[in-house]
Amino acid sequence: MTVTSSASSVLGGLDTVREWQEELYRDLHRHPELSHQERRTAGKVAERLGKAGFDVHQFVGGTGVVGVLGNGDGPTVLLRADMDALPVREATGLAYASTATATDSRGDEVPVAHACGHDVHVACLLGATTLLAEAPGQWSGTVVALFQPAEETGDGARGMVDDGLADLIPAPDVALAQHVLPAPAGQLGTRAGPTLSAADSMRITLHGHGGHGSMPHATVDPVVLAAMIVIRLQTVISRETPPGETAVLTVGSIQAGTASNVIPDTAVLQLNLRCYSEQTRRRILDAIRRIVIAECDASACPQEPEFELFGRFPLTNNDPAATDRVARAFADVFGERSQPMGPQTASEDFSDIPSALGVPYTYWGLGGVDPDAYHRAEAAGRINQDVPVNHSPKFAPVIQPTLDAGTEALVVAALAWLAP
Repeated sequence: MTVTSSASSVLGGLDTVREWQEELYRDLHRHPELSHQERRTAGKVAERLGKAGFDVHQFVGGTGVVGVLGNGDGPTVLLRADMDALPVREATGLAYASTATATDSRGDEVPVAHACGHDVHVACLLGATTLLAEAPGQWSGTVVALFQPAEETGDGARGMVDDGLADLIPAPDVALAQHVLPAPAGQLGTRAGPTLSAADSMRITLHGHGGHGSMPHATVDPVVLAAMIVIRLQTVISRETPPGETAVLTVGSIQAGTASNVIPDTAVLQLNLRCYSEQTRRRILDAIRRIVIAECDASACPQEPEFELFGRFPLTNNDPAATDRVARAFADVFGERSQPMGPQTASEDFSDIPSALGVPYTYWGLGGVDPDAYHRAEAAGRINQDVPVNHSPKFAPVIQPTLDAGTEALVVAALAWLAP
């Protein structure tokens, strides 16, 4: 039995899944939950996995859910979906748009929306696991369905590992995951090697000497210092990074002062780095420190700057053999709908799970944009202007064919190991 024939049989039940899956997706989209608060979503997931016959483990790493379904001898395949939403006010105008609010980790009331598409991931994985459970004659082995909290904060995967994930599940032979992207719905993209960037956020506190705005000569102005640092940091990419090497360095926040005529004592910069190798990561982080310290010295700051790293995400470095196996299965089943994918500067913590378990993994892209709208924007040269990207208040994958394609992709990828 081939992957193609097994997939055809398993996916023959897609019509029976589609109705509840679409309604579940709308429900999840309407009721998003912030990182580490995914209790309602986790309950829905556990209920659906239980109905499909999975052994269900709840509260893994806080709100994580893991389902295990054994079906004879064979490989163990781990399929992962993330569940959390973002502190974003949705502006899609959809009938099922989120109007939810929640209290964030700082105690602030914030709007919440599934502006990254994790509701798609949850719905697709529940659909795929249901289809596999209903067709035991088409595969042999074990399916581990892992629903992860807190991807957006970068600590959800590690939290599940630290909470004893390895003791709850049989050792996987491979780990698989996908993410909806601003590409035509129904399209799939695979890539071996570095695929999603490593990410680091840094908070830098600059210490000046405050005073009256009319007497700058009696101060060390941290606002001017911050401006000089922002300008100089641009050279880390343009003058210190080789042209063929991809890296992004963004200063996203400058906070200083309270009045127009007061020079403050401090300024705080927050910046974000994305890159595709540990060597580049270390080199750029060292360059940031070198530049900041030198500019502070040039300004005669009364105190050394302070550096705080946070929001760190690992590199997603797809295993070549696992990626090739999935890509070949996708090509056989989906034909031209499956294409090579370029590196993405977004970041993920999924790889923390297979890295901790010592298993190969691959992570692919799933298109979620209405194909006609995408191609119109492409023809007009307005993709960046007219196609909302992940984390935009207007990001909203079309329900179909996105859910069908994501469900099919998970089934086919799993069967690349599980088909007899």
